[in-house]
Amino acid sequence: MKWSWKIARVAGIDLSIHTTFFLLIAWAAVSYWIADRRVAAVVEGVLFLLALFGSVVLHELGHALTARRYGIRTSEIMLLPIGGVAKLERMPEKPFQELRVALAGPLVNLVLAGVLFGGLYLAGALEPINGLTLTEGNFFERLMVTNLYLALFNLIPAFPMDGGRVIRALLATRMEYTRATQVAASLGQGIAFLMGLAGLFGNPMLLFIALFVWIGASQEASMVQVKSALGGIPVSRAMLTDYQVLAPTDSLGKAVQYVLSGIQHDFPVVADGHVVGILTRDKLIKALSEYNESTFVSYVMVKEFQTVDPAQMLEGVSAKLQEVRQSIFPVVQQGALVGLITLENIGEFLMIQRAIELRKISRLS
Repeated sequence: MKWSWKIARVAGIDLSIHTTFFLLIAWAAVSYWIADRRVAAVVEGVLFLLALFGSVVLHELGHALTARRYGIRTSEIMLLPIGGVAKLERMPEKPFQELRVALAGPLVNLVLAGVLFGGLYLAGALEPINGLTLTEGNFFERLMVTNLYLALFNLIPAFPMDGGRVIRALLATRMEYTRATQVAASLGQGIAFLMGLAGLFGNPMLLFIALFVWIGASQEASMVQVKSALGGIPVSRAMLTDYQVLAPTDSLGKAVQYVLSGIQHDFPVVADGHVVGILTRDKLIKALSEYNESTFVSYVMVKEFQTVDPAQMLEGVSAKLQEVRQSIFPVVQQGALVGLITLENIGEFLMIQRAIELRKISRLS
């Protein structure tokens, strides 16, 4: 993700932080200063925020490490002002595996809350909960209560929270996966509607949460529908077979002519019948700001890239295109370039298939 930095690697998973997270820290520092006017209060407030997000990291690690048991890799955990996101390469296909992965995060928060409660109890430091706020009260007791809130909030039965995945997993034991997703998404949107109504007459923050839940539920349903539509379809059915290639000795000017003519935006670079690089539109535009149009393509092309086989399934290739920073995959068979695949032409393939299905349905009716 742009505007993010890798700050650590935990259990083989990159831990990154988004730039906007620092705005949250600055906001917390200013808020504590306005409330208390003491440097010590500001330091404690920022430390509490960092401890809270430490709990969020452990929550996401719970998902990631449980998913790893089922052979699912997690490329990154990203910290954002609204929380953390574990980028799993896919969700488990078996309902009970998804159930365990979904519950692992909230379970981590419950365990943390239990450990903190035990420590506070043994130390005789427990205070009445009704006297706690985000800024006042025992540091560790506030962290304990916040972890309980994190667990409960994430168990709301609506996407993109863990509770939505729990509902989907349970439904998927009784019905087809896509249908289970649609039902779970509809339930989530119903909850979002009620939250929004409550927000109108009470806490405005509920309006923000309702919008977040509504969009998350819609995106999850759409994503699963696309996944279902792409299931069992090989790349060869959707790949581009009419395309232009560049040679390493071609000039950037030639690539510009192709782009301006509207032929295509991203190009495989081929030498002696083999793909040796790719030149994307973004890479071309950046190169033109640094070099003249007579510069060889080989000087600026991307030399490290992924290819796919025409027999690979579109479902996996579509997910990979979204995961890696590569807008185009050369389709290679026995070392020779036979096509190109992009998210754009996958989308066009889906639209065409959908139109054909609607025509068949209309004829039957």
